[in-house]
Amino acid sequence: MPASMPDSELILCVLPSILALFLFLILITRKKQQYQIRGLNLPPGNMGWPFLGETIGYLKPYSATSIGEFMEQHISRYGKIYKSSLFGEPTIVSADAGLNRYILQNEGRLFECSYPRSIGGILGKWSMLVLVGDMHRDMRTISLNFLSHARLRTHLLREVEKHTLLVLGSWNENSVFSAQDEAKKFTFNLMAKHIMSLDPGEPETEQLKKLYVTFMKGVVSAPLNLPGTAYRKALQSRSTILRFIERKMEERVKEGSDNIGEDDLLGWVLKHSNLSREQILDLILSLLFAGHETSSVSIALAIYFLAGCPNAIEHLREEHTEIAKAKRKAGETSELNWDDYKKMDFTQCVISETLRLGNVVRFLHRKALKDVRYKGYDIPCGWKVLPVISAVHLDPLLFDHPQHFNPWRWQQSNNTRSSSSSASYSSMTSSHFMPFGGGPRLCAGSELAKLEMAVFIHHLVLNYQWDLADLDDHAFAYPFVDFQKGLQIRAQRQPDFP
Repeated sequence: MPASMPDSELILCVLPSILALFLFLILITRKKQQYQIRGLNLPPGNMGWPFLGETIGYLKPYSATSIGEFMEQHISRYGKIYKSSLFGEPTIVSADAGLNRYILQNEGRLFECSYPRSIGGILGKWSMLVLVGDMHRDMRTISLNFLSHARLRTHLLREVEKHTLLVLGSWNENSVFSAQDEAKKFTFNLMAKHIMSLDPGEPETEQLKKLYVTFMKGVVSAPLNLPGTAYRKALQSRSTILRFIERKMEERVKEGSDNIGEDDLLGWVLKHSNLSREQILDLILSLLFAGHETSSVSIALAIYFLAGCPNAIEHLREEHTEIAKAKRKAGETSELNWDDYKKMDFTQCVISETLRLGNVVRFLHRKALKDVRYKGYDIPCGWKVLPVISAVHLDPLLFDHPQHFNPWRWQQSNNTRSSSSSASYSSMTSSHFMPFGGGPRLCAGSELAKLEMAVFIHHLVLNYQWDLADLDDHAFAYPFVDFQKGLQIRAQRQPDFP
């Protein structure tokens, strides 16, 4: 009787057959997709390799102030609307301003949010980023109610200024440090206080921050759930973070509903919503992610762009000195109020230009809910659709010299400081400028993000001069925006205004 084959040899013998079958099934699937879309007028493009498509090329890092070599080549060859295969799915990519706006305005009717499963796996199935339909609307309503205009004017403005001064006050004269880390510290401490009333510097806050850093590394990593990978570590950190939030929930519930405060989001949700425990946990985690990451990158980008534009810093310093002098003359405290914020006109130009040129959110994930026809092209039902926001913001047909940092382009009319290209961009703001998305999924925290940037800039220009300590450290898109060396700067105290 012949000896049985060892398991290892059996696997080696069978593996080629399994791989061959796997590739055969992929080819059959692709042929089926091609058959199903026969007769449709698809945009031109290239579907790339089986299974991988063109994903590797699309995600290759590039300068954040550009659209990258991949997009440039594809737009040049195929136009602003083209087909590809990305993230394992047949995809329509749009660098067309009109189509992008059409996609966002028809959310829930013709198109639907559709992020890769790995994002939902790490942020949670109840995360606002991945939810669709009525559940997303309900979660967004909760966020908007808590971030109401009245709350922004009072409580949140005070908290933003308090945390700004806390971070800026820790800067040592003439020392070199990471501005990106400081921006992250500012936004994390603010969101931890805003969401769960955690005070900066406390042991539990610092522990949560460490867990969150590990969590973030996994969010932006390859979704490989294997021992030792960043994704696996992030899933473990997620579990620990959720247990932390759950303990905070239990503490509030034990106090009784009548004693639950409404100063933070956790208390507000417990008191005013009917969400389940799991839904609250995912909501808190996703808002901590959304409120911290995008705002910190935006502030770091503003510091970076302003360092290369001394005229903008001078203009900002004049604006904020006038605000401070007016408060002193009126006998008011130095604490900012809403009227002060509304006077920061040029600051808003700087914020808009930072968001346009830096493009913190570069593209969005959508899918077609039905066959859609646009400009003679067909977008098949079920296909992924990627509206690329950065391609519109950096389009030379829409913005003069788009890769040049020019805050004056956002002013309503020319003045003595304006450059030749600073015509009114008011109509373009609504039509083509979409740093916070648009339609029913417009970012619920957009006004808070702009408030954070404005207050931080106010105290930064009044108190510090700074320069880049490493001129080779630029913002890159991975596709998330990051400074590889942390944006090292050297800061000096600014003399007090007279």
